[in-house]
Amino acid sequence: MNSTLVGRLAAFASAVVPTRPGGAGRHPVSRRRRGAVAVGLLTLAVSALVPAGTAGAADQYEWAALGDSYTAGVFVGTPQPPLGDASRDGCDRTSGAYPGLVERELDELPPGGYVHLTNVSCGNATINDIVSTRQTPVSPVQPPTGGWPAVDPQIQRAKLNDETDIVTIGVGGNSLPFGGMLLKCLELGAVQGESCREYYTSPPAGEENIDDKLARVRDEYVQMLANVHDAAPNAKVITVGYPAVLPDQGSACNRLALTELGAIKHADIDWLRDNVLKRLNSTIEQITSFFGDRYVDIYSSSVGHDACQPAGTKWVEGICGDAENYWPAQLPGTPLNCAPLNKRVTLVHPNAQGHASTAAHVERAIRIALLDR
Repeated sequence: MNSTLVGRLAAFASAVVPTRPGGAGRHPVSRRRRGAVAVGLLTLAVSALVPAGTAGAADQYEWAALGDSYTAGVFVGTPQPPLGDASRDGCDRTSGAYPGLVERELDELPPGGYVHLTNVSCGNATINDIVSTRQTPVSPVQPPTGGWPAVDPQIQRAKLNDETDIVTIGVGGNSLPFGGMLLKCLELGAVQGESCREYYTSPPAGEENIDDKLARVRDEYVQMLANVHDAAPNAKVITVGYPAVLPDQGSACNRLALTELGAIKHADIDWLRDNVLKRLNSTIEQITSFFGDRYVDIYSSSVGHDACQPAGTKWVEGICGDAENYWPAQLPGTPLNCAPLNKRVTLVHPNAQGHASTAAHVERAIRIALLDR
């Protein structure tokens, strides 16, 4: 790692803390400015994507997509690799996830160039699984006898190098873990009638409080981006935030409906939205900005399309929801069973509309990044 980057990391570690709702660190002006720049750049001729002096020559841009289940797709579209294929790895990448949607839009850039996607995202991936740890996938879809073998860190699987042009990264939620917190809130609300806000603010021994969780995620994310830049020194790095999976008002959720957020208390939904999800996105945005990378805001455009909206409006399925037939209706090892509702276990993940929305934002960011090369 070069000395300049080391110095920047040291300065960042002492200066940046997770942003509380309403606190410093949000950048509405800079985000609007980035949006205006994006709109302006996208009005340019597509031919501007080709570097000067290469007219008429085929060009290939190398794009690596890293991330967790919100990138992989899990139950949206068909499995990739297909069911029965010997190369399946248990990561639950699918054809309907946003990386594939974007690749199809960028499959030919005049005069003959295109973007080649290497997608190594994996359901349940943490920040450390991107750069340093071997992940053991947990796909419930046709696991082999003995379970899925561990896979290498994603920067290794993607073979990042000095010829990589674009790296997109959508990760962080599992490092809290946000999904585990949702299930704990469901358990406390349904079985014990207790608040998970109190549980995670003043936790029992062995459990981190929310401030410690976010501080740890911040440090892990800093190290991850440093490693990605070392592995792909010439790449434009784009980070992707998380959508508005929770409504603006917790009272909008029907606590009797597992197709929404189930028995999670309304006050806990409000707390999870403002003190967990928004702070996570803010942390990712801050770190991305520090490194000079581009952050893709998925949250703003998805407000009003959360898991508590009716079918057709929601971009995120609830605890139980609509999914392809290969996806299970019962969560292995738990009493959660969505079969009586004629639904499948979707655990608050984006549906096809959600991935289409994310794809539009990521495609725009990639086009802008290529214009900057």
